Amino acid sequence: MPDKIAVENVNVPGQVTNVDRTKYEAMKAAMLKTLPKASPGMTAKESKEAAKPHLPDDLFPGGATSGWWQKCVQLDLEAKGLVIREDTKPLRFYHFERHKTLPHGS
Repeated sequence: MPDKIAVENVNVPGQVTNVDRTKYEAMKAAMLKTLPKASPGMTAKESKEAAKPHLPDDLFPGGATSGWWQKCVQLDLEAKGLVIREDTKPLRFYHFERHKTLPHGS
């Protein structure tokens, strides 16, 4: 049985689904590498297309199923506060990086 990871859905608080960890982690890395770190962000379609070249071909041959995985990871990262959804039409997303705060006197 493949290794699983629990993912959240920003649209359905409290719902957790277990998905393939390897595909999730590959898409997450590709998305965080390609999503802008500030507004105006990218549309979901732009994000999917930008991520495709960074996905392992053995997991996503020819980009197969990348749309489903992009949406799965996007919703999970939104729930975790790592991706911000802008209130635009079409919706746009960007990667919110949390910066470590230095202790006083550093």
